[in-house]
Amino acid sequence: MSADGNDKSNQMNRVVGNIVAGIVLVLMKIVFRFSVKNRDIILQFTGKKTGAVVLSPHNSYIDVVMMFLASWPKRWTRLIARESLFEVAGGFLGFFFARVGAFPVKRDTADMSTVKRAARFLKNGELVGIFPEGTRRGKGNKIPTIHGGAALIAKLGRAPLVPLGLKNVDRIKRKGEHVRFPKLTAIYGEPIALSSFDFLPKEERLEAATWYVLREAIALSHDIAPSEVNMVELFPESKDYTAVFAEREIPRVDVAALPDYEPKPQEN
Repeated sequence: MSADGNDKSNQMNRVVGNIVAGIVLVLMKIVFRFSVKNRDIILQFTGKKTGAVVLSPHNSYIDVVMMFLASWPKRWTRLIARESLFEVAGGFLGFFFARVGAFPVKRDTADMSTVKRAARFLKNGELVGIFPEGTRRGKGNKIPTIHGGAALIAKLGRAPLVPLGLKNVDRIKRKGEHVRFPKLTAIYGEPIALSSFDFLPKEERLEAATWYVLREAIALSHDIAPSEVNMVELFPESKDYTAVFAEREIPRVDVAALPDYEPKPQEN
């Protein structure tokens, strides 16, 4: 069994990636006292027929590093990042991405090749990480919007959605303030099945599912109840589903009940 998927024949060379991730983790622990809560939630997918789509809010470049390290070294999260991030910080993020199995997506386009690639990883039992806002919060004058791509990937890959809160990332560099070094914590929430949103009109399901799971991740990031998250204020240009979910409880996925991976019999 591979640490990050069921198909051993398609594994990339992990040696350099593990070295790079190990160095980054040490730095994160020293500088930000980085820690992870509820990691057992994501580790439950090991040995299962499907992986999971991990969703997080996006406030800083460091988000992508936290998302990967949250499951590493036992599981590798395949990060989906926009092409420009591979050139950030003198190419450091691109160097990091290339060695931990991340792959780029073209910004503001319907990049179906990336969606289908991510779905294949899920069907191999791997984890796929994505930031549904599409851009960092507070970047220029661009207003973050919620895209349904994360739920579409989950649908094609037949995988649940998992919220991941990133606590205190928004405190590192606030507008007009000096850089700070708060304690950073990644917090996994319970998995949610896309089928839980079938009660909604078909054309709204993907966006609503992404909205709901992202709200869960934001709540985890701030130690508050999901109902306390003001999604209208955060996403003024996106449809608000607060009233819809106030009247309906969305069940969580029992990962233990998911089918186990069964290797295909080898031909003689």
